[in-house]
Amino acid sequence: ITFYINCTYILVTGGVISGIGKGIIASSVGTILKSCGLHVTAIKIDPYINIDAGTFSPYEHGEVFVLDDGGEVDLDLGNYERFLDIRLTRDNNLTTGKIYQSVINKERNGDYLGKTVQVVPHITDAIQEWVMRQAKVSVDDDGIEPEVCVIELGGTVGDIESMPFIEAFRQFQFKVKRENFCNIHVSLVPQTGLYCLTLPNSLKNCILIKNAKFGIDVLSSMSLFHRSDRLLEQTSIALVGKYTKLSDSYASVIKALEHSALAINYKLEVKYIDSADLEPAALQEEPVKYHEAWQKLCSADGVLVPGGFGVRGTEGKIQAINWARKRKKPFLGVCLGMQLAVCEFARNVLGWEDANSTEFDPETKHPVVIEMPEHNPGQMGGTMRLGKRRTLFKSTSSVLRKLYGDAEYVDERHRHRFEVNPELKHHFEDRGFRFVGQDLEGERMEIIELQDHTYFVGVQYHPEFTSRPIKPSPPYFGLLLAASGKLQNYLQKGCRLSPRDTYSDRSGSSSPDSEISEIKFPSLS
Repeated sequence: ITFYINCTYILVTGGVISGIGKGIIASSVGTILKSCGLHVTAIKIDPYINIDAGTFSPYEHGEVFVLDDGGEVDLDLGNYERFLDIRLTRDNNLTTGKIYQSVINKERNGDYLGKTVQVVPHITDAIQEWVMRQAKVSVDDDGIEPEVCVIELGGTVGDIESMPFIEAFRQFQFKVKRENFCNIHVSLVPQTGLYCLTLPNSLKNCILIKNAKFGIDVLSSMSLFHRSDRLLEQTSIALVGKYTKLSDSYASVIKALEHSALAINYKLEVKYIDSADLEPAALQEEPVKYHEAWQKLCSADGVLVPGGFGVRGTEGKIQAINWARKRKKPFLGVCLGMQLAVCEFARNVLGWEDANSTEFDPETKHPVVIEMPEHNPGQMGGTMRLGKRRTLFKSTSSVLRKLYGDAEYVDERHRHRFEVNPELKHHFEDRGFRFVGQDLEGERMEIIELQDHTYFVGVQYHPEFTSRPIKPSPPYFGLLLAASGKLQNYLQKGCRLSPRDTYSDRSGSSSPDSEISEIKFPSLS
């Protein structure tokens, strides 16, 4: 093995219980080091046998995060991207399934020259090779190789499935030399808000040498988050979904909402609504839940229907969309949320009462949402339209185009098997339901907007995956602007916030004398 030792490796492990905060510690350490001027990358190791996170229910490990290259990965990689403002690839998420698959493929190809393939040394060597290879891959726009690689080992030390990884890193620390390796172990401490961290001398020296820049960057970040605790005005968003019992199911969605609320100086209240509780059947079976769900929806300033799979709760989502459309409440539909907005409009405006997605009703006479031709229904994993794809704006008057800085196109991440039926689009557009964004071939409907509405937008892609604390996602930002009553003023001012509405003042409080700050959006290339 050729070892790459011009890099410092930081391994973050956890003990006692799972979910103790390894991901936040790993992300925070990486952010501190990046603030020192270092190039930092991150790897998440999940000891489960699944190849990737693509087939998981959100109730297993939270949301499935999607990368530019279409990798379906653990939500911790979303934390890494947001904290470090980097772009990772599918190989930054290593699983037992991936390691065993690669070793077995080599064995089938005869790469081991007839030897008995064993956990030690073959599996452990494969783990080390994978980590060192991926540590070289640039994750920044400047193309420079990382100087620090933060590795999070998922699960709990002592779990039987973690043993090969523990042994691999026991060997690893000697092969890359101890001065290039650091282990941070996160354990349960019966005292809230307390973390203890020991850094090797090489990292201490880095922080001392570059402490001026470090101090400025960290203090700037701290002021940003402290400001959120002092905000007085509040706006509420009803999140209507089927996985609302676990907030991690919508981790990136919540972060995107928070980024946008902070950008306009508002506190955010998310009202979680199980979409099944909005359906007429719930009134008969669980009337208390039914009325509580509708009370939450009716009291919200805006409505968000995120992505999802499966028929359960879809009629409740359609009920919420219908309410938002008729009451002119700000609405954002993401992926399935956009598809259901198409179904709702077809049923209640076009008069196609049985309009549906063929995912839920294969026999519908009005299939407004259909399965994509390239989807393989015989296999679940990795068969969706995944990763970064380009969307072209077809209208210069599009609200979302203006929110994206009057861009001609956007590159956003996708994860779906079904799409709006392009053969029926003219029926919608004749009634003011416009498909303002389409793919390069003009065959896939990517963005919808409803005329004569405060903000009724749907996107086939998942813009939450590229939202950042100071670069909020435009579709979510538009939703928060509309929910707070600021959207029209923002558009009239050329998509600039007034001084009172920004978070970028010097004193920590809004002031008319503050400089106007222009919101930054994700790169469009």
